[in-house]
Amino acid sequence: MSDRRLRAGLIGLGAMGRNHARVLSGLDGVELVGIVDPAGDSTGTLSAPVLPELGDLLNLGVDYAVVACPTALHESIGLELAANGVSALIEKPLAQSVEAATRLVQAFEAAGLVAGVGHIERYNPALQSLRTRLEAGELGEVFQVVTRRQGPFPHRIADVGVVMDLATHDIDLTSWVTGQEYTSVSARTVSRSGRLHEDMVAVVGQLGDGTMVNHLVNWLSPLKERSTVITGDRGCFVADTLTADLTFYANAAIDTEWEALRAFRGVAEGDMVRYAIPKREPLLVEHERFRDAVEGKSSDIVTLRQGLRTVEVSAAVLSSATDGSTVQVGPLTGVAAVGG
Repeated sequence: MSDRRLRAGLIGLGAMGRNHARVLSGLDGVELVGIVDPAGDSTGTLSAPVLPELGDLLNLGVDYAVVACPTALHESIGLELAANGVSALIEKPLAQSVEAATRLVQAFEAAGLVAGVGHIERYNPALQSLRTRLEAGELGEVFQVVTRRQGPFPHRIADVGVVMDLATHDIDLTSWVTGQEYTSVSARTVSRSGRLHEDMVAVVGQLGDGTMVNHLVNWLSPLKERSTVITGDRGCFVADTLTADLTFYANAAIDTEWEALRAFRGVAEGDMVRYAIPKREPLLVEHERFRDAVEGKSSDIVTLRQGLRTVEVSAAVLSSATDGSTVQVGPLTGVAAVGG
């Protein structure tokens, strides 16, 4: 690592922003030089000065900035960073609309800057191990991906609903762990909290290789759950991203004497294995990967184009929920067509 420390800034001091500040303050090779939040720092515990406006941070000179302000501000903040030659790690979702996300992609690519999206689940140890095992063919053919993400209402979120705030996690991780793009989605949403946006969603989708996908997401449950279950030819993997545990349930390898079941595969229980996985904090790993990318090293960050794709699929989910249709998602270019 170079002796020079990268100069980093942070925009937004909400719940996630404070976590970013904590990690940036101790990140090797990086100096957190300033934080932007009009409300200031009520705790007085931050090591970097808290500034009222983005221009104040730019005047300090920064190599990159972490954007952790409300989603509705991502586009304007991101465009200003790109115009000033500052690389950016933008919290998910990349933007609140496909159009805004596209403009961000274009701005950072035109400027030749490193830019990424904070889809933190990619750095969860359970999902990283799961992806490696799927790539090695340990599950055989993949049949279905099921995710459940539910928990109490987040009062800090006011500008987007549960699809953009939470389901984007599941959309991104599903494409990432399987290596497949969504081709269609059908969804239903409801709002029970009296807010403008939806607070529950159920999604049925299909990936490019025919894999079936189901997502159940809400923020109205006292039960906090983060579960990804992938079923395939040889059994199923269960990833709990709250505890970073990965378990494999194998199909039975022994023959059955029940004649009626012999024609079916995977109908009997086999061995269960819970893997021992090194568990590093996902947010720290995310920051290390982005720091490396800014330094010009090879690094697997979530690109803006990947973030745009997740916004495209999320927009298709909302479109389906609006009129009850199945929405076909075209390759790389967003919603291509709508069919009944």
